[in-house]
Amino acid sequence: MSLRFEELSFAPTRMGEISLRRRREPITGQQVYEVRLGEEYLMSSMFTVAEEAMADLALDWGQLADPRVLVGGLGLGYTAVAALRHADVAAVDVVETLQPVIDWHEQELLPRSAELVRDPRTRLLAGDFFAMVAGETPIEGVRSAYEVVLLDIDHAPDFVLDHSHQGFYSPAGLTDLCRLLSAEGVFALWSDRPPDQSFLDSLGAVFAQTRAEVVSFANPLTGGTSRSTVYLARAQDSRTEPDSCDDPA
Repeated sequence: MSLRFEELSFAPTRMGEISLRRRREPITGQQVYEVRLGEEYLMSSMFTVAEEAMADLALDWGQLADPRVLVGGLGLGYTAVAALRHADVAAVDVVETLQPVIDWHEQELLPRSAELVRDPRTRLLAGDFFAMVAGETPIEGVRSAYEVVLLDIDHAPDFVLDHSHQGFYSPAGLTDLCRLLSAEGVFALWSDRPPDQSFLDSLGAVFAQTRAEVVSFANPLTGGTSRSTVYLARAQDSRTEPDSCDDPA
């Protein structure tokens, strides 16, 4: 095997074989960690700006005291660690459906693993985020409410990793999510595609305040700029006192 490439771990999962790889990027010379599911690239440590920005944007917008954060999708851990770097965050619970990904962090195989798992505010919870939100499969340890929910699992609302996720992005699915949010809680979603007005409409049917932030970052592979989208939604406007998220029904 080339010294520029190393497969650190691989394992079968219900969604296909998942593998963790480390390589030396020839253009930048940096060490890059990548995760593949089957033949599809899921994530890379080369591009983490938007994932970290999602946590910062949501927490800065919420400005709630001692927020408890729920992260859907562990991945390389950058989103969860970005939340932990906010000193006022009281807890970060991370739900991950693929046990090997949890194992990698507990074995501290990834660049942010030690910072993540050694922080006493962190809990890594195994389970299906979408089935949990829908009320189909409870996950032991998930709290009754969070001030912030961050989601980074699918590529985009219209580009999902598994067909069972699609219903979450509808008004009905988002209403189910509201039950996990505190009165003024904030939901944030990462997307690899430009802002989608149809998804913003779905958010607007449920949440009091919504917006889409385009996050730009340098792409050394192209020599240009790449962009991701962070969707943000607040369960209720802090200036008003509605009972909860709107029920589209």
